[in-house]
Amino acid sequence: MRITALAGGVGGARFLNGLLHHLEAHGEVPEVTVIANTGDDITLYGLRVSPDVDTLLYTLGGAVSESQGWGRADDSQRVQGELAAYGAVPQWFTLGDLDLGTHIVRSQWLGQGQSLSEVTGRLAERWGLPGRGVRLLPMTDTPVETHVVISDDDGQRAVHFQEWWVRLRASVPAERFVVAGLDRAAAAPGVLDALRTADVILLPPSNPVVSIGIILGVPGVRDALRGSAAPVVGVSPLIAGAPVRGHADACLAALGLPSTTAAVAGLYADFLDGWLVDPADAGVRLERARVEVHAEPLLMTDVAAASRIAGAALELAARLSGPRSAG
Repeated sequence: MRITALAGGVGGARFLNGLLHHLEAHGEVPEVTVIANTGDDITLYGLRVSPDVDTLLYTLGGAVSESQGWGRADDSQRVQGELAAYGAVPQWFTLGDLDLGTHIVRSQWLGQGQSLSEVTGRLAERWGLPGRGVRLLPMTDTPVETHVVISDDDGQRAVHFQEWWVRLRASVPAERFVVAGLDRAAAAPGVLDALRTADVILLPPSNPVVSIGIILGVPGVRDALRGSAAPVVGVSPLIAGAPVRGHADACLAALGLPSTTAAVAGLYADFLDGWLVDPADAGVRLERARVEVHAEPLLMTDVAAASRIAGAALELAARLSGPRSAG
């Protein structure tokens, strides 16, 4: 079974780790293509950092800091401390010493002329992802960065998404998001083919606006989803109107949308076939998507819980298999 998933960072990575555990526990050989968001990439200290890609690498490679959900387990920050002593900025985005190795080699390989797809493939090899049946693809090889337009004491200005997310913690309302480079981006090699040839397409509980939403903005991706014969099943990132993690509610507000699982599903309405929600949202009604209410809470408290949720998504996909209804 060929599975293609669109994913952001922590939520997407934990769901996909659960998916692999589910498949392995049922004796299935995983054949999973993950299309990763690169819209929140940033250059720090001269190094190219891909937060969502790295979270996927470390989580699926068994090296993530479980307490944080991102970064390397048992990492130290001696280099970050030295940078602070030199007065290097920014200090609101901290990089671990082991984590820096990833950013250094990525920047080196990119500087040598390798594409982001090639670099990501080499990083995935280091973490053993192909051995787990996973092909990790960036959404595009074109450098893309998300910026947030805000108004504060300094007036209206645009800040990098990471500054809004990490330093400001989305406490300053976003007026709009501007994705630099997306207009000239092309889907990375293999991305559109993975969508067209999949048996199942999954949308993990990643941020619908600044993770999955950015991937959908890559030319050709949304059309490929609309035209795919595979059932598209999503997992709500909200429970009773609250994000399980992060600031999805603040991102939805920037689009003028309420923080509800129905509003999130509406962002995918032109291609969504199935939608898993928590029992707290059992009464949700969608116009175009067939809805499945998951019997278990959608909190991914551990790998076992994530595995159960992934299994429910696959069960729903199996029931939805067949020609997509028109309309």
